Amino acid sequence: MTTSATYTYQQVARAIEHLTANFRDQPSLAELADQANVSTYHFQRLFTEWAGISPKKFLQYLTLNHAKQQLRNGVPLAEAAYETGLSGTGRLHDLFVTIEGITPGQFKQLGSGLVLTYGVFDSPFGRYVLGMITGKICQLQFLDEEEDPAVILRAEWPGVGLQYDADSLKPLADQIFPTRTEPGRLSQPLSVLVKGSPFQVKVWEALLRIPEGRLASYDQIAGAIGMPSASRAVGTAIGSNPVGYLIPCHRVIRKTGLFGGYRWGTTRKNALIGWEAARINA
Repeated sequence: MTTSATYTYQQVARAIEHLTANFRDQPSLAELADQANVSTYHFQRLFTEWAGISPKKFLQYLTLNHAKQQLRNGVPLAEAAYETGLSGTGRLHDLFVTIEGITPGQFKQLGSGLVLTYGVFDSPFGRYVLGMITGKICQLQFLDEEEDPAVILRAEWPGVGLQYDADSLKPLADQIFPTRTEPGRLSQPLSVLVKGSPFQVKVWEALLRIPEGRLASYDQIAGAIGMPSASRAVGTAIGSNPVGYLIPCHRVIRKTGLFGGYRWGTTRKNALIGWEAARINA
C-alpha cells in the first residue's frame, strides 16, 4: 500500500530527477510542478514542507559547483579518527551510531537459531525495511514498490529466522526518521551489526565521520583509513553497505564533483544530499 508519505516522496523524487538532469538550465517552478503532476502553488508548498526550503534553494545544493566546493573544503576525517558518530546543528535529534562487525565465517559459527526481526516503514525518502538481530540494527534498506523485503533480508542474512514485528520496531523507526511534531531523541548510541570483511567494516566506520551536510570523495575515504591507493576497493565496500542512511554512504561522491551512483538509486542519493545540506545551511 502506498502511504501519503511515500506518495509525497515519489512526487518530489520525480522533480529531483528532472532537476538533476537539467540543473544547468535552471528549471522553472512550473516545469518542476509539471513533473510532480501538481499545480505550481501546490508543488512549492509540498516541496518546501518536505525539504524545509524552496525548490530554488534546493537546486543550489544539487549543482556541481556546490559539490566541488565541498571537496575543495575537504572533510577532516583524519582529525575525527576517534569519533563515533555524526551530528549537525540542523538535525531534529541527536544520532550516534556504533558498528559491531562480524565476518561471514563468524556468522556461520553463531548457529542457525538467530531471529531477524523486521518491519517496513515510511521515511522522507520512501519506504524502507528495518531489521534487527539480538537488539542490533542489521539492515536498513530503501525499497522500490516491487521489492519484497523478506527476499532482501534472506539474501543478506541467509539461514536466520525472519519475524515480522513492525510494532516493536516502530519506536526505533520514529527516532531514525522523526516527524516534525515529534522530533525524538536517542538516549544512547544505536548499535549496528554488520557482516563484512575487516576492510569493509573499516570503510563503513570512516563514513560515520563525515559530518552531516558535507561530502567526501572515495580518495579521501581511502586516505582516512590509511590506504590511499585503495579508492576502487573503497567504492566497492561503500556500494555493499547494508545499512542505509545511518551509515551515510550517500555522502561519498567522485573527486570530480559528480555525485555518482548509489545502491538505492541516484535520485534518492541526490535527495539525501540536498535534504541534509538544506537543513544544515538553513
